[in-house]
Amino acid sequence: MPLMILVVNFSGMKNFFSPVLLFILFFTACKSDKNHLLKIEGKAQGTTYHISWLSSDNVNYKKDIDSLLLEIDSSMSTWLPASFISRINNNDSNVLVDQYFIDVFRKAMEVSEKTNGLFDVTVGPVVNAWGFGFAKKAKVDSSMIDSLLQYVGYKMLKLEGNKIIKEKPQIMLDFNAIAQGYTVDVLAGYLENKGIKNYLVELGGEVKAKGRKNSEAWKVGIDLPDEKALEERKLKAVINLNNKAMATSGNYRKFYEEDGQKFSHIIDPGNGYPARQNLLSATVIADDGITADAYATSFMIMGLERAKKFVEDNKDLKLEVYFIYDEKGSTKTFASESLLNLIKEFN
Repeated sequence: MPLMILVVNFSGMKNFFSPVLLFILFFTACKSDKNHLLKIEGKAQGTTYHISWLSSDNVNYKKDIDSLLLEIDSSMSTWLPASFISRINNNDSNVLVDQYFIDVFRKAMEVSEKTNGLFDVTVGPVVNAWGFGFAKKAKVDSSMIDSLLQYVGYKMLKLEGNKIIKEKPQIMLDFNAIAQGYTVDVLAGYLENKGIKNYLVELGGEVKAKGRKNSEAWKVGIDLPDEKALEERKLKAVINLNNKAMATSGNYRKFYEEDGQKFSHIIDPGNGYPARQNLLSATVIADDGITADAYATSFMIMGLERAKKFVEDNKDLKLEVYFIYDEKGSTKTFASESLLNLIKEFN
């Protein structure tokens, strides 16, 4: 059975999601009388998606899936002026949010509490100032950052019924670091409602897999976190993923250089500046994509040692991690003990 590699390359800017380069590897399926491997792909949310599943009826669900993606965009895309999140950011008092928005908001508040505010969806004004959001980059200096930080703080938000209440009108929401993982969950849930038990859903690098693929586990690769290596499509590791979701966050893909300094899209809401840690990429495996996505970003802000301690101190979250970090110029890795038998690393 020949090996097939699907390379998912996110070279463009996403609408409201941060780009991650990730490779999905899978073995070519042998068609049988009962099950066929169906694959669909397309563009959504400023990036691409790829979905594979074993089907006994050969029904293609692409049209329905594209409709779901449009619904989610209309709820949480900061690039759509009429979306709920854009209207809230523009202080439209008549907005009644949908269940998609409520799910993401509640999880965001939960993770913010767990991380003592290191994860914060109100960081939008600062993200915009640095040029990584939906507004034009500003000329950043310390006084500007200080002035914007007064509008950053998840505790200044609350949900009352279907309405978001902001303490200050200047507060802006940005679900960039959580909504893509949630979208993967929605798509996976749609497939499960159709009775599909073996699938792999990938959107913009966030992944959820269930079951197996003709006796083989779904295999998901993590790229080497280096912008030069990305051009050569080098993998650092491959993980067998089964009944889990996975998200990767890194400072090596979406960044720019100015005056000899490198600025990453991952902003520390505590000080308003791009996170500067020795952690190059954080991969998180969890039961659902929304959890994996949010904590992958949180760990990039924490840095290696704090992230490792967080995982150890919060075993109830059932997070598995794979960290790639820099140690005096050398690339090192750390993996949860539970992953050691499921992961294959490359030099």
